[in-house]
Amino acid sequence: MKITRTALPVAVALLAAATFAAPAHAVSPPSLNGVWRTDGYGTVLSIEGTRLRMYEITEISCLPSGEPFTRIGRGRDGAVTYGVGSTVMISVRPEGRDRARVDYMGDVADKGLRRLSTLPARCSRPMPKDPVTSFDVFWQTYEENYLDFAAKGVDWRATRERYRPKVNSRTDDERLFRILTQMIGPLGDAHTGIQRDERHRFIGRRPGTRLPLGGDLKPRIDRALAAYLRVPARTWGAGELAYADLPGGLGYLRVTGFGDYAGADATLDEERAELDRALDAVFTSSRVRDLRGLVIDVRYNTGGYDDLGLRIASRLTRAPYVAYTKRARNDPRDPAGRTPWQTVTVQPGRGPVYEGPVAVLTGDMTVSAGETFTMALMGRTPEPRRFGGATQGAFSDILGRTLPNGWRFGLSNEDYRTRSGRTFEGTGIPPHTRTPVFTDAELNGGRDSAMDAARAWLSGTGPVTVSP
Repeated sequence: MKITRTALPVAVALLAAATFAAPAHAVSPPSLNGVWRTDGYGTVLSIEGTRLRMYEITEISCLPSGEPFTRIGRGRDGAVTYGVGSTVMISVRPEGRDRARVDYMGDVADKGLRRLSTLPARCSRPMPKDPVTSFDVFWQTYEENYLDFAAKGVDWRATRERYRPKVNSRTDDERLFRILTQMIGPLGDAHTGIQRDERHRFIGRRPGTRLPLGGDLKPRIDRALAAYLRVPARTWGAGELAYADLPGGLGYLRVTGFGDYAGADATLDEERAELDRALDAVFTSSRVRDLRGLVIDVRYNTGGYDDLGLRIASRLTRAPYVAYTKRARNDPRDPAGRTPWQTVTVQPGRGPVYEGPVAVLTGDMTVSAGETFTMALMGRTPEPRRFGGATQGAFSDILGRTLPNGWRFGLSNEDYRTRSGRTFEGTGIPPHTRTPVFTDAELNGGRDSAMDAARAWLSGTGPVTVSP
């Protein structure tokens, strides 16, 4: 499920597996052994010696989250790293005896941990796998974690009253799957979904929009853009990254995903290395000196890692700035309960940096990390101008979960905002200039109105119309 940054499975950690030997006189950090609960996110970590096990919890359930991780080493910041083999998956940093912070791979902000006296009793009992229990866990997980039902016009308790009587011990998989998809469909949220198996998967979406989910649309777009550009584009990252120099001293950078650059089993460090290779080839000293303007195209973008989006943004500034802030739901019984705001910044990248005007092409198939990347660029000076259509409106990382029957599902539980406090969750980031985006008329007619408007603005030959 590539339109997510966590893709429904367990999230994993950012830190490299670097270790160091502490000086003999150093004070030993507090022991991490014991049970920890995240601030929000409905997760419990149990650490015993070299083993870390995660649990997905609600007030009525507790299920192991994947296989246990093994301790790998200690990072320079005092964090203890855990993973599989030599690959770091998660890191935990103590902050006193009863507090700690946890990092998962690809996250741009860590999470708070509070020590519990013991593992919740429900975690030591096997969960029934019957349809009724699976329904209850599904509903309860959304009830405790979904970001904002009111904003979507959904009464979640009324949803339970409507659908719960339809489920009993004899409900078959086909009917249960249909009921669960009907429950979350009205949310219109591309970061909600459920997967029964490879053939049965549902992903929400904002009404009237499309999602970048393959089919024949991507090849049609690729062919149309190649014909429109009339110049060869160089590609990297398994084709997810492309660049071409355009007439008039303009550059064109296309990003169709923030990941899958280095193969299906690549680590995040390997993804970063492949991205850096592409950015070093694009942002050369001569090009950033001579470039009159840059078009960045994320109109068809399947998402991925926020971290990689920030890495691209870092090549467009010489001064650090706030990309966005984020927080999550953290009170199962109070929908207004939130974690403290965390600020995510764009730091200047190494090597040549382009500081000139930027036009960003967006549309309804700009989703997930494509949207957080677009939001991150809104804080840049000078601010890029956006052309095309509003983005999908799915910013939150997916909170991935498992039902007792083994099905996987996910939901939005995080609130992303600009530095000034604006949210675009559910509505998408609007363009400054609205144009058609990859419509049949445009593709069949060989037109690209968003690109034309962006090039005209960068060349100083066209106005920018601010859309409502």
